[in-house]
Amino acid sequence: MNGIEAVPFVWWQSVLAVVGGLLVLYAVLLILLWCYARKHPETLTMKDTLRLLPDLLRLLRSLTADRSLPSGVRIRLVLLLVYLLMPIDVVPDFLPVIGYADDVIIIALVLRSVIHRAGPGTLIKHWTGSTGGLQVVMRLAGSGSR
Repeated sequence: MNGIEAVPFVWWQSVLAVVGGLLVLYAVLLILLWCYARKHPETLTMKDTLRLLPDLLRLLRSLTADRSLPSGVRIRLVLLLVYLLMPIDVVPDFLPVIGYADDVIIIALVLRSVIHRAGPGTLIKHWTGSTGGLQVVMRLAGSGSR
């Protein structure tokens, strides 16, 4: 017909392109996180590093229970906790280093939105860990070291 052939739509090529783009974006975020960690090695002591995860989980639980926060913020925190508890992740946790990097990125995004809506004082009020750990969390959430 008119010498023009119709190219069949192949759905898997579109899916492959989207997945490839997401992997490239993810790799860029991992490189940025790695560069930040190399630039600021003095941020935490080993003791602070080991306590950071439990302190962060206590912070999320405390923020979720705070009725003075807007409901949208609390819903985001609940969804974050559900995501962290799910056995299925974007990148499986059994992979060294990068397995937990997606969790760190998602936590950072949610905490950034919490600070944007509720202010940095909210994180400071609910933080029960060390000062160094709080500084890391505040930097991670894009609020600097207050």
